Amino acid sequence: MDRLKQLFKSKFTVQVEEIKAIVKEHGTKKIDDVQIEQVYGGMRGIQSMIWETSSLDSKEGIRFRSYSIPELREKLPQINGATEPLPEGLFWLMLTGELPTTDDVQWLSEEWQRRSAIPDNVFKTISHLSCDIHPMTQFSIAIMAMQQNSIFAHRYEQGMSKSEYWDAMYEDTMNLIARLPRVAAYIYRKCFHGNDQIASDSNLDWSANFAHMLGKTDPAFYDLMRLYMTIHADHEGGNASAHTVHLVGSTLSDAYLSLSAGINALAGPLHGLANQEVMDWIYDMIKDLGTRKISKDQIAEYVKKTLAQGIVVPGYGHAVLRSPDPRFLAQKDFAAAHCPDDELVQIVWNVFEVVPPILESLGKVKNPWPNVDAHSGALLEHYGVKEHNFYTVMFGVSRALGVLAQLCWDRAYNLPLERPKSLTTEEIKQFIANSTN
Repeated sequence: MDRLKQLFKSKFTVQVEEIKAIVKEHGTKKIDDVQIEQVYGGMRGIQSMIWETSSLDSKEGIRFRSYSIPELREKLPQINGATEPLPEGLFWLMLTGELPTTDDVQWLSEEWQRRSAIPDNVFKTISHLSCDIHPMTQFSIAIMAMQQNSIFAHRYEQGMSKSEYWDAMYEDTMNLIARLPRVAAYIYRKCFHGNDQIASDSNLDWSANFAHMLGKTDPAFYDLMRLYMTIHADHEGGNASAHTVHLVGSTLSDAYLSLSAGINALAGPLHGLANQEVMDWIYDMIKDLGTRKISKDQIAEYVKKTLAQGIVVPGYGHAVLRSPDPRFLAQKDFAAAHCPDDELVQIVWNVFEVVPPILESLGKVKNPWPNVDAHSGALLEHYGVKEHNFYTVMFGVSRALGVLAQLCWDRAYNLPLERPKSLTTEEIKQFIANSTN
């Protein structure tokens, strides 16, 4: 049993017993009272699922196993000349609750490289897809094409014991995470660079190798990818892609089926596709104004014009956060260090100063601050990744880290099939009538 698997087992074995005791002693206590507006409002804010890998505070933002993004940038080990945290280290932390050593991160990076070989039929499947098909659709199909190699599905069919579910899910998770950068890079090079594929470099870590296979050689871009893959990795369990993976996984679907479903959720305009929409909106503004040298007054007028048309300003506002997204601030800090004079970066920063006061003045927006999507595209463009419809694929590669780490915990806990109770409007009307009598 490898070192990470052994540590994970020791962690969940203790925690499973602790949870049994909590449920036995406190299972009937109420955490939340559900309101009718929550029933109709997308179950917003209802506390009804377990998610161990990260937690989202409305003011402080995301914390991974209690560590903030600034803390992770300071505490996670760095290898291969990195100056930003490595997602290998974050995955270790999310799975075990412990900060890894430098040796642990080096081992995991090499382990993912060892597991990264992809069957030829997967590449053949992708190659037959038209480049007119959105890259996220191709990415989801590619993940499904890898499903035939699922260890969980194979062992379940053979009659695997429930006590072994976590083991098989761990193996699928490690294999899938190892392979995602190769699949994503293959789609990118096929659709945007004439199918001129670039071989993997076994001397590079997971993120840097992804950057390399995209065709980028700038060490600063390697660091951007390390940061990008870390800060996009998880955002507690209530967001659409995370919840989808959890829901599908609760049926005992394997990691491939579950992640593909989550990728489909991430592709929605109200979720991960927002990073593409941010750049499209900025370019529409540049085209409308006829220049990249855009003043704050011009931005303010364009924002008001956008809102007057009944269109939201993409990248601003969040279902939970009530302050600027720390993920946005981390990227802003990176940009300040590496490309402060970039024209698109300057536009993003000016939008950051202009939009919140305008949204606040409307009196309808609880959170006028930027989220992670508001900055990522400008950085990617600076380093030559200008294909906006590929951005969500990169988001998906990262998000797999958190949702699959949690899926391992789901199977370790042997969580049941998720099955909430639905209501008809007639039943709600009857409830209201009964409660007012």
